[in-house]
Amino acid sequence: MLLTGTFPRTLDDKKRLGLPKRFRELLGEPTTLFVTPGPDQSLWLYTQQALEELSGKLDQAPATDAEARVFRRLYFAQTEAVDVDRSGRILVPDRLVQFAGLGQEVVLLGVRDHLELWNATRWQQYLDQNAPRFDAFAESAFRK
Repeated sequence: MLLTGTFPRTLDDKKRLGLPKRFRELLGEPTTLFVTPGPDQSLWLYTQQALEELSGKLDQAPATDAEARVFRRLYFAQTEAVDVDRSGRILVPDRLVQFAGLGQEVVLLGVRDHLELWNATRWQQYLDQNAPRFDAFAESAFRK
């Protein structure tokens, strides 16, 4: 699955987010998604299969790795399963709305195997800060 694109969205008063039809189709019309805390004060959205794949990668760290244990606890304790309603909307849990500082205007991104949900202002700041260094990031990413 290859999720791409940037979609400005609006959270309604109940904190519901409408998922673009293209994303729903690519995700296989899921009835449940998992909303997780992400880096840079964003939220990440996964299907169960994609979250299980990520979990497998996280399980590769030994049980004696203190930082990995802390991360797993914080990550999975804050992860929420949410239903996708018949209109293709999810209800973003208040706790995660607060974590990401989401207001009414948000941006939904396709980032290969997951979706990211950002506060629209924070996303624009992130773009302004990082887009000018795109070439350097690309060089580093493809060198690995």
